Amino acid sequence: MTKTKLSTPRSLFYLFSRQRCSAGPISALAADLLSLPDPIPNPEPLLESYSFPSLLRSSRNYSASIELFSLLKHRPLLALEVFSWRRKIATGPDPIPLSSQEYSKAIALAGRARNVDLAASLFYEAIVSFPEPVLYNALMSAYMYNGMMRRCLAVFQILKQDRRCKPTIVSYNTLLSLFGRNLLVDHMEAVLHAADEAGVIRTLKTHNTIISAYVTAFMWDRMESTYQAMLAGPVKPQLSTHLLMLRGYAHSGHIEKMEDTYRIVSQQVQRVDAILIRAMICAYCKSSCQNRIQRIEELLECIGDAEYRPWLHVLLIRVYAQEGLVEVMERLIVEAFRRNTAVTTSGIMHSIISSYYHRGAIDQLAGFVKSAEEAGWKLSHSVFHCKMTMYGKHNRLEEMHEVLNEMESFRFHRTKRTFLIMHRAYYHLGRRLEANTVIGLMWKLGLAGLTDGLVLPYLREPA
Repeated sequence: MTKTKLSTPRSLFYLFSRQRCSAGPISALAADLLSLPDPIPNPEPLLESYSFPSLLRSSRNYSASIELFSLLKHRPLLALEVFSWRRKIATGPDPIPLSSQEYSKAIALAGRARNVDLAASLFYEAIVSFPEPVLYNALMSAYMYNGMMRRCLAVFQILKQDRRCKPTIVSYNTLLSLFGRNLLVDHMEAVLHAADEAGVIRTLKTHNTIISAYVTAFMWDRMESTYQAMLAGPVKPQLSTHLLMLRGYAHSGHIEKMEDTYRIVSQQVQRVDAILIRAMICAYCKSSCQNRIQRIEELLECIGDAEYRPWLHVLLIRVYAQEGLVEVMERLIVEAFRRNTAVTTSGIMHSIISSYYHRGAIDQLAGFVKSAEEAGWKLSHSVFHCKMTMYGKHNRLEEMHEVLNEMESFRFHRTKRTFLIMHRAYYHLGRRLEANTVIGLMWKLGLAGLTDGLVLPYLREPA
């Protein structure tokens, strides 16, 4: 296929960015900057072509650069290059001084770029002129983002000792996130208590951070009590809160509450994130509600093929097997083989073979086991015992004996159940000699005893 000018990624991005630029010059500048190639492009020509210094002077408190940094945060290295150029025009014959908010953004961007040394350097450079909590908060966030708990706590202690400023709710929220991410729930609750004692007003971020930590720690009662406190308090739940609760209800298996929350969320957004959809499907797979298949299929329509996850596919195989929907189960199994998705748990395999057993589909079971062997799926005694039982019921004794060879090839030893299946097959077909021979083997191998209620009744001849 011949490439045109519009077939290159940069040109396409530039084209569609131009169509979105009606929002303002800063958005247009950000779109063009984001179209620059990695790893570290030179933003100076574009900044000058947009007369960015003039945009800065005309914006209130230099908010133009704050807006630009926010739009570039997903490419922190590029944003830091823009900040480096911004520092150049902060000095000279016609300087445009930097603000504390600009420094704060730069410190946070350095954290996102995994450059904590730069973040600390910018902090110490700025704190001399701007003794403000926003700088401390930015450095704390940078350390938290990089998992540096001790450094984050040290900055908070310095902030508490700085007489020129004091911690804000953002400071406490950062600590809450720090401890919540590390499942240090007791520490998180202690920070929340300290914030309340300091008279700092909680925000939506505060409550969301706490709920998120409880969800991660599987502390469903505390998650629910925090949510109920929000409903009764001044800070009401919003979409972000409901999304957290949706995840929590899905993971905890509270189906009714999950469905109620999903209805609330669906009224506010056109498309729920695929991660949450998968969590809800998983909840239905593990539930026993009567209409779970219908709900699962409705949710599956909300996610595309790109959202395929092997673990979810395996759960779907099990749920259709449990419901006896063999045709759908087999389609999912074939798709799993095609995608090289392996089943590694005995429980899933047991559900599959049970669905074949209850339908009496011995040939389908045999074909599945052969394919599962080739695909490296989890095999167990129950798989082979199921085959033996079904072959015995259908008077296919040769194939039942062949299963014994299969067991040996996969190093599954013969158990008491193995012999009992053979005995029952012979006994019900009236072949008493072979049945008693099996009992003799069980005695010889120490698998039967005088008090064995499963064996002795079979030794009695019918009257």
